Amino acid sequence: MTESLLAPIRAFLHCKTPARWVDFAVMNQDILLIDHANCEKKAAAAAMSLMTRYLDRTELLMCTARLAREELHHFEQVVEIMTARGISYTVLSPSRYANGMLKHVRHTNELELLVDRLIISAYIEARSCERFACVAPVLDDELRRFYISLLRSEARHFSDYLALAQQYAGGDINDRIQEIGRIEAELILAPDEQFRFHSGVPM
Repeated sequence: MTESLLAPIRAFLHCKTPARWVDFAVMNQDILLIDHANCEKKAAAAAMSLMTRYLDRTELLMCTARLAREELHHFEQVVEIMTARGISYTVLSPSRYANGMLKHVRHTNELELLVDRLIISAYIEARSCERFACVAPVLDDELRRFYISLLRSEARHFSDYLALAQQYAGGDINDRIQEIGRIEAELILAPDEQFRFHSGVPM
């Protein structure tokens, strides 16, 4: 079941998570959990932002409303795990990952802006799913079960965002998907001064 969920994710992404990131995740589990909580909160906020901006697109409203609820539930789950482990929810500087893609968003017209945001959201969800699968086997039983439990929803979020991008574009957007995918892979494979859930290769 896990492999069938991950196959479309791995085909979509342009690179695998580097082994060095997984090593750092094991050694820095407090940061991993704190930034995971941040990511769930930001994912919910991003979904709400789309809901607020595109009131006339019913499919998007319904999809992002469900997604925001799920992301906030995941946020609560991560915070509960942190609390049980005595990990304080402290402030962390954000990774360069999301902004590294968002700075390439087209602003020529509103439709291109929306399509790019949806494609980027699809990549973020796909990478999250792939990273859960990468790190789960090397964590303790509680975190392993938790991260595996998230795979299905993250995979669905990826496919929902991608389907919306294709629907609203009204034409072939494969070249744009591939271009953003190359940018995403560059961010994942580049050396990174900090370790975060979506960081590149920790230095």
